[in-house]
Amino acid sequence: MASSNKNLSSYTIENIHNISKKKFGIVVSEWNSEVTESLYSGAIETLLQNGAKRENIIRKSVPGSYELTLGAQWMAKENDIDAVICLGCVIQGETPHFDYICQAVAHGITSVSLKYDKPVIFGLLTTLNLQQALDRAGGKHGNKGDEGAATAIKMLGF
Repeated sequence: MASSNKNLSSYTIENIHNISKKKFGIVVSEWNSEVTESLYSGAIETLLQNGAKRENIIRKSVPGSYELTLGAQWMAKENDIDAVICLGCVIQGETPHFDYICQAVAHGITSVSLKYDKPVIFGLLTTLNLQQALDRAGGKHGNKGDEGAATAIKMLGF
């Protein structure tokens, strides 16, 4: 469903399980930091509200969205990390760069999740312009960081 029809911060976690001992890795792209820092804030808030302990949340920053997959792999290989949340933002430009980056990150995150048999969450905004990104990073469409954290929690209860 398009995020223009749904608020990314609207979610329910039914039969929530105790996540106080779960350890979360969050990989954040430094590129488009105005957006990604808001995504990170949303993810942290959602994890804490649902019982995660701050000391069990580890953040690592990577230069850009393309590097999210390797950052995720480095975190996922750690036995004590239960789930990894990848947060980034790619905004359409005038070249096909957008398509290559988005496709590579989507495939990379899926591969890491399957390789390590743990949730690795796709929290990458792929927007046409900065305003769309801001709308999905705490703006009128909610926060994809919230959604990423909720997805990680749900997957840990699977």
